[in-house]
Amino acid sequence: MDLGRGFEIDWRSGYGTDGIYRNLRTQLSMPKEAELDLVTFLFSGKAGDPQFANTAALVDAETGEQLTFGELGVTVRSIAAGLAELGVRQGSTVMILLGNSIFFPVIFMAITSIGAVVTTVNPLNTRYEIAKQMRDSRTRFLITIPQLVSKVEGLESLLGLILLENPSSSSVAAAAAEENKNNKLSFTPFSKLLATNPDKAPRVRIRQTDTAALLYSSGTTGASKGVVLTHKSFIAAQIIAADGMNEFRDLPPHEVVLGLVPFFHVFGLALMGCADLRAGATVVVMSKFGIVEMLETIQKYRVTSLPVVPPILLALCRPGVMDAYDVSSVSNIGCGAAPLSKELTERCAAKFPNATINQGYGLTESTAMGTSTIPVSKDRKRDLKSSYGSAGWLVNMLEAMVVDVETGRFLPPNCTGELWIRGPSLMQEYLNNAEATAATLDKEGWLHTGDLVYIDSDGCLFVVDRIKELIKYKGFQVAPAELEAILTSHPSIFDAAVVPLPDEEAGQVPIAYIVCNPERLVTEKQVLDFVAEQVAPYKKLRRVTFLETIPRSSSGKILRRELTQKPISKL
Repeated sequence: MDLGRGFEIDWRSGYGTDGIYRNLRTQLSMPKEAELDLVTFLFSGKAGDPQFANTAALVDAETGEQLTFGELGVTVRSIAAGLAELGVRQGSTVMILLGNSIFFPVIFMAITSIGAVVTTVNPLNTRYEIAKQMRDSRTRFLITIPQLVSKVEGLESLLGLILLENPSSSSVAAAAAEENKNNKLSFTPFSKLLATNPDKAPRVRIRQTDTAALLYSSGTTGASKGVVLTHKSFIAAQIIAADGMNEFRDLPPHEVVLGLVPFFHVFGLALMGCADLRAGATVVVMSKFGIVEMLETIQKYRVTSLPVVPPILLALCRPGVMDAYDVSSVSNIGCGAAPLSKELTERCAAKFPNATINQGYGLTESTAMGTSTIPVSKDRKRDLKSSYGSAGWLVNMLEAMVVDVETGRFLPPNCTGELWIRGPSLMQEYLNNAEATAATLDKEGWLHTGDLVYIDSDGCLFVVDRIKELIKYKGFQVAPAELEAILTSHPSIFDAAVVPLPDEEAGQVPIAYIVCNPERLVTEKQVLDFVAEQVAPYKKLRRVTFLETIPRSSSGKILRRELTQKPISKL
């Protein structure tokens, strides 16, 4: 179709002759107000609707403790007022060093509502990693639990320490004092913030372009960098996620979402911690992962929506795991953070017959937004199963280009190149890193993702691999993700990772680490032959090493650098 702009668009793929792929959804737009914060926008949805005041917003899966939507707004203002009394000001950076808790998203909202900046950190990080992030983000206030205080001892830059987890009990206070004895840093119990008069919460002018969060990338392919996400980024994510709850999905009257994905990760924070709450969903929060505990929670709370990462789906789909549990309430499974193979998708669909399996693609730099297999139209809904193995169609308000890595030319459908995306959910920059920012975000607003992809004739995105992770065999490019998908399609293989092994003649050869079904063991030769039958000769695996687990980040990404340090099998 000629739009009268000098180019045409194929409305099946979304590809224009100007090289840009446009999303195929009913077009939405950002709020026009320059002064608007993510919390005000969040409560402009169902979260702030009086009809939802008595509906549970956040529920602790283990204890049953909950906050209703009516209590949510008051609690956010109380914490905001308490933080202000401690000296937190607009522009201050507050670190949240916590696992999942019903108070995590509430704390995030409270901090950002007064114009302060949140930086989150994985509780498993070392003291060195935490200190480095605190210095880089200029953290002055920290919210954590007594058991983690030792990880911040001796950090003189810290002005305030707030301790969560039943802070009124003497045992916790004693534990905090013990953990803090070398730090000599006074702490404030979280209960004091909760008891602060909510009317004392400061009113500040916040622009959409102001920084809301500094989320640090995993660093699996390089040094960890602070991703600057604005209020606009989170507002856009909420709008885009709401568009996913459209007429082409079979949704229950009320969504009950499992809050298992870590809130310190953009997937959990932007979606479960913001978008789902704005939509009026109940988020049932699990503090830690356990397959039995997860299934018991789904059954007990009649969970309808299951946001997960591929390793969790792998665990669920193992023989006999789900047999004793009722998971019939689950109507939607959303998988992100790492590629999900067609074979695993089909296996999961068989285990959850009442559920639609959706996969998405996103980055920390795009506030978890990118593509989704949530249908764009009624005819695409009928074709949903044909999208298995893909990451779906572009989400609302985003554009994409696929660019030849060698020439820099844009590419039409079914051609492989680097994915570039553009839209309102993108990051502003990498903190204190102009060089990395310039290499990733160009002057026209395109984010160069570093992911090798192709978009097919139907507009579906297929992620081939990270460009930096491609294995170079005698000049040929071998994508680890392709081989991993083949490996996990084998009935005896639960999980797999492929990495390069230096080779004097070929440069690099692909080798695999696999987790095998202990009840259906396979030999290295059987695995090598299984792959060799399905790939070109240059893609064949050269070695297979058996492991108990594949090392992964909290978001499900394979930690390939750790694998390269592990011993390999001998020929």
